[in-house]
Amino acid sequence: MTDATHDIPKAILEEAETLRSELRRHAHLYYHDARPEIGDAEYDDLFRRLQALEGQYPALDSPDSPTKRVGAPPQDKFETVEHVAALLSLDSSEKPEDFIRFDERVRRALGDGVTPRYILEPKLDGASIELVYEDGVLARAVTRGNGQQGERVTENIRTILTVPLRLRTDARPAPKLLALRGEVLMYISDFADFNARMADAGLEPYASPRNSAAGSIRQLDSRVTASRKLDVLVYDVLAVEGDSFTSDIAGVEAIREWGFRVPERIQTATTVDEVLAYHSVYEEQRDELDYEIDGVVVKLDDLAARRAMGATSHHPRWAMALKFAPRQEVTVIEKIDIQVGRTGVLTPVAWLRPVVVGGVTVSRASLHNREELRRKDLREHDTVRIQRAGDVIPQVVEVIEHHDDRSPPFDMPDRCQVCETLVIEDGPRLVCPNRFGCNAQLKGRIIHFGSRSALDIEGLGEETANLLVDRGLVTQLAELFDVTPDQLVALEGFG
Repeated sequence: MTDATHDIPKAILEEAETLRSELRRHAHLYYHDARPEIGDAEYDDLFRRLQALEGQYPALDSPDSPTKRVGAPPQDKFETVEHVAALLSLDSSEKPEDFIRFDERVRRALGDGVTPRYILEPKLDGASIELVYEDGVLARAVTRGNGQQGERVTENIRTILTVPLRLRTDARPAPKLLALRGEVLMYISDFADFNARMADAGLEPYASPRNSAAGSIRQLDSRVTASRKLDVLVYDVLAVEGDSFTSDIAGVEAIREWGFRVPERIQTATTVDEVLAYHSVYEEQRDELDYEIDGVVVKLDDLAARRAMGATSHHPRWAMALKFAPRQEVTVIEKIDIQVGRTGVLTPVAWLRPVVVGGVTVSRASLHNREELRRKDLREHDTVRIQRAGDVIPQVVEVIEHHDDRSPPFDMPDRCQVCETLVIEDGPRLVCPNRFGCNAQLKGRIIHFGSRSALDIEGLGEETANLLVDRGLVTQLAELFDVTPDQLVALEGFG
């Protein structure tokens, strides 16, 4: 009994602890084992009883209470914190021959006669997260950020029902400190429903399940996060005090025993053929999955050998991602026009007949510059093959069909489409030199100024930048600080 709870009747303390234990157990049975013992109504009754006790006795408040799942009051901003261990990127390639060379390097590093054992897992396409537990209780959750530090989003992660607020200890004791790496996902089926609700509410839908997951965990109001269907799959022990492992596969088993969900079909392999077969099967079946993956991850299983091989500043030498070829679809270029960016570069853009590529609706793609346009000979009304480079950025790959009466070649303009200034050549690019008088460049600079990599101004996106410039409230960047609340209230969406 702590000093804070010594005035609470013993029977109440025992009931609260029993309720928490039972709620944790039933949540695990439901979300992890798919064998619930009670119905939703009974679970809700237990939950409401615990809420009532905590409301009546504030000293019962605990960071690992199941009631923390519903969200907390909004935060002003996210705190930036250091990771317990660096969250490195992976060296990657789509070419089997690059994996063969990787395998040869690993074998040389291990020495003659030593056969490497690899652990294989799907490369999840979500939002990477670090989960830190102290004495078995979730202490903080941090976004990947730059790999060395990220944003503390603990209140948001607490709302995700598959993240244990307290480690399960029936099969394995909780270590003093545990740092894990996982991936926050929104499943494809849930994403479709979520975007439909966004559209019905008149809000801008997200571009992909990955973007929706990343956006959901960065909500300043965790109650918004709690309203969205998210999952976390955990796959790596970053650091541990009070336990130890000799292999990655043993770490994965410990992760499972502590109560986390882990990726499907994790297995080991000792030959190149086994790894390539695993990759091939996943690539064939990726469209049947309810979550996005963009390849498979191959990691040396022996942790001592990993430490001996080390890492570069960017990626470990003992792991790589074997990516999938970009997904491709066929569509039609309905129109080509010009976009003027914040640096004044004129970029030709193809407006496409909307097509779904890997679960994402694509309706436009950059054509980069006039040389690229000429090289591929892209014209309006051509039937083209498109892909999402790295499963993210839409690209027009090639023309696959055009009619005899093709549209004429697209001519890049000699004047800026926005301010009518004569453009200048800069290698393969055309640039509007009217840096301070071109509204398109001003809008782009405002958007960049408010972005996460700059001042991180909440709500200062493309739509707001367009309003500020089009209404004449901002004619140069410094005037952004002169905008008053009264002026904003008069704008659409600021009531």
